Amino acid sequence: MRTGEEIRDSEKQSRRGIVCAGNFIVDRVHTLSYWPEQGNLAHIVHQDVGVGGGAANVVADLASLGFPGKLGAAGCIGADIDGEIVKTRLVDAGIDIGGLQVLSGRATAHTHVMNVPGQNRTFFYHGGANDAVTDALISPAIFAEAGYRLFYLGYLMLLPGLDGIDADGRSGASRLLEAARNAGLTTCVDFVSSEDPEFAAKVGVSLPYCDFLIINEIEAERATGVTVRDANGDLIEAGLLTAGERLLAAGVAKGAIIHAPEICFWFTPGAAPVVTRSRPVDPTEIVSTVGAGDAFCAAVLYGLHENWPVERTCAIAHAAAARCLGGATATDGVPDMSVLLADANEMHPV
Repeated sequence: MRTGEEIRDSEKQSRRGIVCAGNFIVDRVHTLSYWPEQGNLAHIVHQDVGVGGGAANVVADLASLGFPGKLGAAGCIGADIDGEIVKTRLVDAGIDIGGLQVLSGRATAHTHVMNVPGQNRTFFYHGGANDAVTDALISPAIFAEAGYRLFYLGYLMLLPGLDGIDADGRSGASRLLEAARNAGLTTCVDFVSSEDPEFAAKVGVSLPYCDFLIINEIEAERATGVTVRDANGDLIEAGLLTAGERLLAAGVAKGAIIHAPEICFWFTPGAAPVVTRSRPVDPTEIVSTVGAGDAFCAAVLYGLHENWPVERTCAIAHAAAARCLGGATATDGVPDMSVLLADANEMHPV
């Protein structure tokens, strides 16, 4: 006879779909001739407009990958031109926007991304409607009833209505993730690389309600206090191992995935971590680094949903991030999954 937990797991596997909740942003990516000193002038040599933010990027990437299930979006936008850009982008990709609320008193969140080829990008951000997102405005139960399986929330530390800790020691994010779990959804979480001094405390209260955590090495350091890069910027792999163990100990239930440009560590309770290394990308092929981490995350969610082996999922996620580097916006470099499967087989036979 099957246990109650086995029955619940079986019911989850019969569901098909991923809902992405959190940030929906319009990105205006300006490619500059150089980065000017204060008071000087630089030319904008190219400009692209795209939809960005954790939830928007991940759900759009999943659509680009040809995800074989339902895709839904949940969050807030403004009643403005940028809000229409978000809705049009998602609807054109076949994504259900029924969970996307329009707030008349807020502007749609937007970012001016300053990109100098070969250098890190710089962001100028207005939170707008994203700042108004609370756990009361998103209903995971609706998506569970519609047959979705995975509930992604991103980015924590860029959703002030969810990040703050209340008098009960809980955050809106922790309550939202708990509601998703109670509805039968598997919860997946991503952070943004905020420098908030309360980073560890704010994300920490959500970890016990997180099934899978998918973050980069900088976010792992800020969440755990473990140094992961030395003074020269080189990765400290022993530090990543410690950080992963601490995330599991803090309550992450099924998997903590820490990715960096060089490597990925996948931690599972009671098992040795799985380590996969990326293939170096020719700097001349990098158009923009915007969205590479979200492409990695989208591929991980795809693999989780399809029950792929961890090694295969990580190889494909590395390939997704590498392909994203060739696009100007956060999502336009992500190809169909068939392309990533071929890329991954070249890097790591799977």
